[in-house]
Amino acid sequence: MPVVLRFEGYRFFFFSNEGEPREPAHIHVRKGEKVAKFWLDPAVTIADSHGMTSRELARIAQVVAETRDLFLRKWDEYFAD
Repeated sequence: MPVVLRFEGYRFFFFSNEGEPREPAHIHVRKGEKVAKFWLDPAVTIADSHGMTSRELARIAQVVAETRDLFLRKWDEYFAD
């Protein structure tokens, strides 16, 4: 489970096995028991969340949008065939 970023106690990561066929590029976010998943392409959108407030999700979405290029680059590097 490659961790791409740590920010204010949140871990931004993806799983080594992202499905077969592989799901489109996305990033998982976890802080304790709180989790969320954001699609990265064509735009940052929330896919799912559990335990996070709307305020947390808005802040995390902002961070994901600001860091989107890094997340996409790391995704492509990791899953390059």
